[in-house]
Amino acid sequence: MGTSPSADVDDRLSAILAISQKMNSERDLGNLLDLIAREATKLLDCDRASIFLLDKGKNELWSKVALGSNQILRFQADLGVAGHAVETGEIVNVRDAYQDTRFYTAIDDRSGYRTRNLLAVPLRNPSGEIIGAFETLNKNHGFFNAEDETSLTALASHAATAIETAQLVGNLRRSQDELAEQNGHLRREVASRYSTHGIICAGARMQQVVRLIERIRDSSVNVLITGESGTGKELAAKAIHYTSSRSRKPFVALNCAALPETLVESELFGIEKGVATGVDSRIGHFQKADGGTLFLDEIGDLSLLAQAKILRVLQEQVVERVGSRSPVRVDVRVLAATNKDLEAAIVKGTFREDLFYRLNVIHIQLPPLREIREEIPLLANHFLTEYCKETARAQMHFSPEMLRKLSVRDWPGNIRQLRNEVMRLAACSSGQIIAEDDLWEVLPPARTAQPAKAPAAPLGTLKDAIEQLEQRMIRGALEETRNNQLQAARLLGLSRQGLINKMKRYAIS
Repeated sequence: MGTSPSADVDDRLSAILAISQKMNSERDLGNLLDLIAREATKLLDCDRASIFLLDKGKNELWSKVALGSNQILRFQADLGVAGHAVETGEIVNVRDAYQDTRFYTAIDDRSGYRTRNLLAVPLRNPSGEIIGAFETLNKNHGFFNAEDETSLTALASHAATAIETAQLVGNLRRSQDELAEQNGHLRREVASRYSTHGIICAGARMQQVVRLIERIRDSSVNVLITGESGTGKELAAKAIHYTSSRSRKPFVALNCAALPETLVESELFGIEKGVATGVDSRIGHFQKADGGTLFLDEIGDLSLLAQAKILRVLQEQVVERVGSRSPVRVDVRVLAATNKDLEAAIVKGTFREDLFYRLNVIHIQLPPLREIREEIPLLANHFLTEYCKETARAQMHFSPEMLRKLSVRDWPGNIRQLRNEVMRLAACSSGQIIAEDDLWEVLPPARTAQPAKAPAAPLGTLKDAIEQLEQRMIRGALEETRNNQLQAARLLGLSRQGLINKMKRYAIS
């Protein structure tokens, strides 16, 4: 006794529901297309099934060649029975493929497969938009009938939803991977830029600073960085953070001198909603830096009240937002910087001694640029290279005379002033070599007047005068660079061997 038509319909609906559940649990597009094709052949009792997806940008249909294959078949969207289903939105049931003018024989020719009959229905997403076609090939017994058309249309409706979901998930995953890759690249770039390798130095004093930073970077002790304005205190703080085990956590910088007294607490510790009219809840800089590093620049400008509150956080490792009595534990390494003499401020009563000792566990003193003149040529060339990269200009160079002129200045604004001057010179220069002719503005003057020299005695011949001048300049450069021949040669615009030859000639040891 055969099954009734209604029982067969119920079986098919149950099968379609089961297939839909499988499809909805698969998020990989390739695996999903294989699943749909495999289940469709079982449901419609046929030899093969294919999903053709529409690429609107290229006006093409594409499909996987076979189950489990990564090979992709592409052809124009208006070709074949699948193309007709996409173009018209109609169901196409073909009993003899090679007798139908719509059949695209090139696909069989390319794959070696022989299509006898086929059924194609459009793939419509929930909004009714056609996103491709669903095709079944070679019915095992007879031809595709009206029930097959109904079943494939129902299956196509579920498949379209599952396919769009898988495509969306795939796009999100790719975006996440791209963001992760970009974040990793940016993290490496920042770490490289602010590592100790990014600190330009040749002389002994700055090398000592670099070695100290490398020794303390993985410690969690607080550090006090002192030095005149423009000496690179924040750069030193970033070098400590980005070479430490905290480098993947935030580096948060706060300029204490720029904080109004009324906002100190809310900026440092945060504030609760409703404390004042129109105030929303927000976290403070200590919480922003949780797990990482908080850099408090110009700490000497904080009021005694603010100093007391910071001292409490350093002692107890907890903060309380303004308007809240619930303490929040934080794990923060504090790096503080100032251009003031804090010990003198303690004597005056404007800085807390207990806070000073809390911050001054490690002390890094950055020298002014006038005391490390041997660094000036290296720094100037570094800033020039940086400018050329940022502006996409061909690499520029300083003339030896220009480097000597830069090296004898006192630079009251230190490294920051030198950088600005290099940027100005590079922007104003029309050639590849920056020479004295480019000084259309006067370089910063020396801060202290040089003692007047006694009138020079008659020098004799021009050759004698040149030799005496060379000797004075060589001795001066050696003294300036503490007998570093390489740096002295750079100051003089000579090669190291050229300098050695002249020293031998003039018997300069």
